[in-house]
Amino acid sequence: MGYAANLSQSLETLAAEEGITLAPDVVRAFGASPGTWTPFPDSVRALAKLSRHFRLFILSNVDEANIASTVARLEPVKFSGVYTAEAIGSYKPARQNFEYLFRHVKEDEGIDWQKGELLHVARSLTADHVTCKEIGLRSVWISRGGNKKEGEGVGGDLERLKGEGRLGFEWRFDDLAQFAEEVERQLGSGELRT
Repeated sequence: MGYAANLSQSLETLAAEEGITLAPDVVRAFGASPGTWTPFPDSVRALAKLSRHFRLFILSNVDEANIASTVARLEPVKFSGVYTAEAIGSYKPARQNFEYLFRHVKEDEGIDWQKGELLHVARSLTADHVTCKEIGLRSVWISRGGNKKEGEGVGGDLERLKGEGRLGFEWRFDDLAQFAEEVERQLGSGELRT
């Protein structure tokens, strides 16, 4: 199912569960909304910092139209590759999404994830970090409050997933800015090389 249809259907299902009737144009507008969402305040500057040292890629569950609008909102940051669920034919956490990424970054950029040349940085525990642990991909969790019980949201249940041994991220930061600052600190001290 396409991302817009998936979001629209999810909204309709939630509304029905709550006894709310929504106008069809509201449902359609919600389905098409991801490309209109404002990036987190720290994202553009943090990505710009990171892009000075590393090639950046997007592995997204949204469709081509929405990701194009999102990437435009992240200007002036440039991405070496943008891979969507629409192009792949499935949604994360499916392994085939990660395998698609691995194949393309190797063919297009010469990056071999099995040599430790790829680091996955993401918010969602369930869509990203569980699969990273399963396949052995190094990862960094941008928690955005998800490390607190009331902040679970789309990230997943941290305590349950940790208890089940399904997480293996190496670092956790509250936001992308903190991650970018730590990367720059480690590059400056020689702890990290590009």
